[in-house]
Amino acid sequence: MFLITILILFAASCQEKEDPIENDRRNSTNGKINTWIQNLMDQGYYWLEDMNNPIAIDSDPEEYFEALLFRPTDRYSEIYPNYQEIANSLQGIRREAGYEYLLARESSTNENVLAFVAYIKAGSPAEDAGLRRGDIITQINGISLNLSNFQNLLRSTRDNHSLNFLRFNESEDSYEPQEEINLQTVQLSENPNFLDTLFTIDNHKIGYVVYHFFASGISGQADRYDRQMDEIFARFKSEGINNLILDFRYNGGGSLNSTLNLASLIAPNVSTDDVFLEQKYNSFLTQFEEFQDDKLEFLSKNENLGPILNGNRVYILTSRRTASASEMIINGLKPYMDVKLIGSTTEGKNVGSALLQEEDNPDNDYGMMPIITMLFNSNGQSDFINGFDPDIEGIELTQRFLAPLGDINEYLLSLAIQDITGTASASERRSRIDRVPLGDSFEKKIHSGKTIHEGFKLPVK
Repeated sequence: MFLITILILFAASCQEKEDPIENDRRNSTNGKINTWIQNLMDQGYYWLEDMNNPIAIDSDPEEYFEALLFRPTDRYSEIYPNYQEIANSLQGIRREAGYEYLLARESSTNENVLAFVAYIKAGSPAEDAGLRRGDIITQINGISLNLSNFQNLLRSTRDNHSLNFLRFNESEDSYEPQEEINLQTVQLSENPNFLDTLFTIDNHKIGYVVYHFFASGISGQADRYDRQMDEIFARFKSEGINNLILDFRYNGGGSLNSTLNLASLIAPNVSTDDVFLEQKYNSFLTQFEEFQDDKLEFLSKNENLGPILNGNRVYILTSRRTASASEMIINGLKPYMDVKLIGSTTEGKNVGSALLQEEDNPDNDYGMMPIITMLFNSNGQSDFINGFDPDIEGIELTQRFLAPLGDINEYLLSLAIQDITGTASASERRSRIDRVPLGDSFEKKIHSGKTIHEGFKLPVK
């Protein structure tokens, strides 16, 4: 027995000795970052039981993070090398020339690629240069876009660049070449509240809001954009609108706080006891009381329009880029009112992220955005991973030209107005063009496909 005891103690002392090579790897710069990644994932990752085994502790952090993920079920968890850059981007702050675009093949008989300008941002170099929605970019830095080079050419627009483009002349019913423009990229702060207006058609008073992403505000003005949205709805209410159209066609998501704020301006006859969304977490987090029964109740908003909307209905314009927080609005309002969708099937993202950083390690600049929660409406529904199908289908690139946003003859808006008024618009009488879509500039935006849970804190380190 004495010898057995000695052997056990000897074995235990050997196990307690750390492998010096493994210890060096763990204490390397990458090792410390990856230890942080592992610790957070072990606590917060939604698919905790399905997480993969880690690779070498001193691996590149992006490769280490990726190796843990439950792909392909998890389509959205991401890590970025610069936390502050990502935090800025989620608020709409990034370096750019100030335009977004939709891509399509010109024809099945050639390999030319066209970039249709979707919208221009206020105060941007693109606005100053006179670029407009509907212009078709054909060349970047003097080189024509085609199937072989368009991705590389579009990447070059992150720096200063030139554009050659066409503009539609309605009186001539043709596209005409414009003078080449040179664009600089600048640090631009985009306001998500892009456009709001009111249309009076017969006895229909229609409020129309173009909202490009969910963000509460910017540093120093944390609720600036939410307050602007409140003011828009207050104006609509004072004008006595009876129909509301939300344009989410380019809205890929963003702040959960702003999502709740907007929903609270729309849902009819709700109180602060009524549930907008419920968040559900992994098996580790649900051991803690604060992560159990985590319901988001509606806010009390004097600007709420719900009771004055005809048919207890809200119209939402959608596309395949309508995702995440936009879909949370759709799903969260459905138990309370008729949500009528016009456009194309949405992306299908029913989960939420948090932007996490390691504040006490100056060598770690990474920002991590793992999926931490799945969101359900008050009926317990979260079954839209294939997206929400439209009630009225419409794809704007089938149009010969893209009319300005806010023009009553703009295709998707006109479909909504037609459903409200029963009167066909000019766009309905136009012939359709069968274009093959190739993507857009929205898929690379940080808030695209994101519902961001602000202030998320893990219970332990």
